[in-house]
Amino acid sequence: MTMLLAVGALTACDSGGSEHPPGSATPVAGSTAPSDPSGRPDLSAGAEVVRGIDVPWGLAFLPGGDAVVAERDSGRILRISPGRSAEPVYRVPGVVARGEGGLLGLAISPAYAETRYIYAYFTAETDNRIVRFTLGGQPEVIFEGLAKAGIHNGGRIAFGPDGMLYVGTGDAGQGARSQDPASPNGKILRLTPEGHAAPGNPTPGSPVYSLGHRNVQGLAWDRQGRLFAGEFGQNTFDEVNLIEPGKNYGWPTVEGTGGADRGFTDPQVTWATSAASPSGIAIAGDTLYVAALRGQRLWTVPLRDGRLGDPKEQLRGRYGRLRTVAVAPDGALWLTTSNTDGRGEVRNGDDRIIRFPAR
Repeated sequence: MTMLLAVGALTACDSGGSEHPPGSATPVAGSTAPSDPSGRPDLSAGAEVVRGIDVPWGLAFLPGGDAVVAERDSGRILRISPGRSAEPVYRVPGVVARGEGGLLGLAISPAYAETRYIYAYFTAETDNRIVRFTLGGQPEVIFEGLAKAGIHNGGRIAFGPDGMLYVGTGDAGQGARSQDPASPNGKILRLTPEGHAAPGNPTPGSPVYSLGHRNVQGLAWDRQGRLFAGEFGQNTFDEVNLIEPGKNYGWPTVEGTGGADRGFTDPQVTWATSAASPSGIAIAGDTLYVAALRGQRLWTVPLRDGRLGDPKEQLRGRYGRLRTVAVAPDGALWLTTSNTDGRGEVRNGDDRIIRFPAR
């Protein structure tokens, strides 16, 4: 990792089948409606923030409310604010975008005001890895050696209420890795901001927080600090799990429920894979939101006392494949489409970000 392209030198590159030129992201009028942080997202009031993004994947919010968005195939990071043009602010060097790999999750340091650190999970030439950097600075590799493949690269990263960095990884197409405690693949990892195994992990010195996962791309905490994760199934069931340290969630021995009598932890919610393929998840108030790729809808799931109720589908087919859902500092819900990822039907203006103000 030795070269960082200057922001002014960002250029177009292969967009992985996108029908628009990278760098053509444009703001859309009508996306600046006021939002009440104490309210709940109004899913009937969605408005586009920006369109023409090249395979948006990671999304995180800076303390001032602006979003940073990762373009999976180009390796660029855009800074986005409602009503303004998207601004390319960084390109992560060394991104190798093949299959499901590329520039994936983003996270903002809880100490951003002091450190200015942004974290990124991406696919490199030989592995998946995590770097941190300041805008305009050189990236520092803090964790590497995650097996990569054309599928199941995981990629979601987020800081928890405890200030530790949580990482959703995939099995990279080899299910046995998920049950191997020595492998970081097929796991949820818990790291210090420097990339070390966090103190208090189930096995001292190991980054593994939970195991038995197939492909985790969604992480979210409720108001009590409980961690939930979204996970892709194979042919039968997609899942949302309540994550507890040291627990084994069954893959590849079991998919969906039915593993409790064998020492595994069952999911709280399942769907047929045709209805979901859950990527990003977010929690606002007492509702869990799940962005569905293959299912092309947003699922809302009531949350009561750490348990999830019956899911309800929203926005079915309206925007196509949905990759990431996130709650902004003003309480608005942001949703990214993923129709230019090589698996979707590209619509005029794709890919885009939609904002739902809280009221």
